[in-house]
Amino acid sequence: MAILTQEQAKAIINKVLSYAKADETEVTISGGRTGNIRYARNTVNTSGETNELSLSITSVYGKKSGSTSINELDDESLKRAVARAEEIAALAPENPEYMPMLGPQNYAASKTFAKATDSINPEYRAQVALDSIKPCVDNNLTAAGYLEDFTGFVATGNNKGLFGYNQSTSVDFTITVRSADGTGSGYAGKDFNDASLLNAGQVTNIAAQKAMASVNAQAIEPGKYTVILEPMAANDLLRLLASGMDARSADEGRSFLSKKGGGTKLGEKLFDERVNIYSDPNHPDIPSAPWSGEGFPLEKTTWVENGVVKNMFYSRYWAQKQGVNVVPRPQGFIFAGGDQSLADMIRNTERGILVTRFWYIRAVDPQTLLYTGLTRDGTFYIENGQIKFPVKNFRFNESPIIMLNNIEAMGKPERTGGNMVPPMKIRDFTFTSLSDAV
Repeated sequence: MAILTQEQAKAIINKVLSYAKADETEVTISGGRTGNIRYARNTVNTSGETNELSLSITSVYGKKSGSTSINELDDESLKRAVARAEEIAALAPENPEYMPMLGPQNYAASKTFAKATDSINPEYRAQVALDSIKPCVDNNLTAAGYLEDFTGFVATGNNKGLFGYNQSTSVDFTITVRSADGTGSGYAGKDFNDASLLNAGQVTNIAAQKAMASVNAQAIEPGKYTVILEPMAANDLLRLLASGMDARSADEGRSFLSKKGGGTKLGEKLFDERVNIYSDPNHPDIPSAPWSGEGFPLEKTTWVENGVVKNMFYSRYWAQKQGVNVVPRPQGFIFAGGDQSLADMIRNTERGILVTRFWYIRAVDPQTLLYTGLTRDGTFYIENGQIKFPVKNFRFNESPIIMLNNIEAMGKPERTGGNMVPPMKIRDFTFTSLSDAV
């Protein structure tokens, strides 16, 4: 059985703790069912389902810790695993940054589980593939797609009295469509906790339209352009900014939030006043587990307000060292948007580039968040409020910090890659060269 109830998980954790002799012991059990279907060249080539269950134990003596994991839950296996973790801990060097385990915590109920996703079966996956492949075949297009669904749980507890249990589900669908001659390519994807929100046919239709519209792309000169970034493209860069808001990196001078000569930019206005970024484990579109990786309860947190940096992530160790409260790293971000639709942005653009997504993104300078990468799967030239023709892909050199100071318009946030991100119209986005890749 890959999915344990809260009562079953707690009973196993308590049993493991009863065998433990270390100063501190933490037990985590996780498991679930993962299903998938993959197709290419309009033909399903793999499909499957796995069930996994694992238990990990961390034993601590003073500041020395050791860990082990198993996937057998009989009494003898549990006893051996505890003994092994304690043996490793006794031999391990001290960790000067070790923090004692937390005691009991109050975790709110999460909204991460959806019955529709939990009910997915092979027939559902086959229907998704059919709904995606058939319209591509009918239009002489070639589809390559992947669907992955998950339903599972995680339970954690220790000998200080902490216990937490959470069930979650997720479904992720992506599709690339190519034209018959191979010169046009389109991409689309959706991810949800609730599979009832997924319409594979609609997602495929978006990718197919982009593939047909991007045939025989033309080369135009690189340079600074007004760009309209679809939510997926915006997320490709904004997630890098959000994940870099770590207090320790800033304090140690390794971050875009570091001040020259020491200190951080906490409390400073770094972005356009329309930029607001927050996290909320109870957000209806991107709900998350109720606790962080360190076991702290997650709550709604403002990271950027009206362009001003309001918070950074503080781990338990770094918070203690700096004499501040812990600020846990969230599992997803919400970038507040505006009221313009993608069509509005295009209609109001005199000359610009529409970008579906970026790929092969690499860091150039972590202290300015300068990145380089390429456009892909649907890049189009806009003139006088209309899409005129597809263009060859560009390499870009840009920083999301600069991007968030060059906002012209934003739309309604959409879930993409586990975050909520709006389409964005950005001026003076830097394209440095062309790429012949489709």
